[in-house]
Amino acid sequence: MKIVEVNQENFNEWLDLALKLWSDESFEEMQKSLTNILHSPREAGFLVKDDNDKAIGFMNLSLRYDYVPGATQSPVAYVEGIYVEDEYRKQGIGTKLIQFAQQWAIERGCVELASDALLDNTASYDFHTKVGFQEVERVVTFIKQVTSSG
Repeated sequence: MKIVEVNQENFNEWLDLALKLWSDESFEEMQKSLTNILHSPREAGFLVKDDNDKAIGFMNLSLRYDYVPGATQSPVAYVEGIYVEDEYRKQGIGTKLIQFAQQWAIERGCVELASDALLDNTASYDFHTKVGFQEVERVVTFIKQVTSSG
């Protein structure tokens, strides 16, 4: 197993895996989003490749300069997404990705690594606590459409 940075050559492998994690996104939306990450100085994508050079997982990282709950300094390295194919889970790959993310954070002057998960994603919650993250807050976000009456 090896972890490699995403580039133009392996972009489509990254795209395929990202669409599995974020299945509610359209192909076009995901392609645009990942292209932005690929060209951003504050973001990066990484693929996990097996011994046959097959992409079996990925992780997106960013440097966040805005407010991050629980953080004590800025910027904060942030796990924007992490995914391992079902048949490769529970083999330590996610743990290796988080160790890689910690090193990425240190190299960029960060002292903290943050992440998030939806409230009902218990598998993600269990993974995060297993690899050493501590819960800092729970949030339900609301939105209401407003229109002018005039």
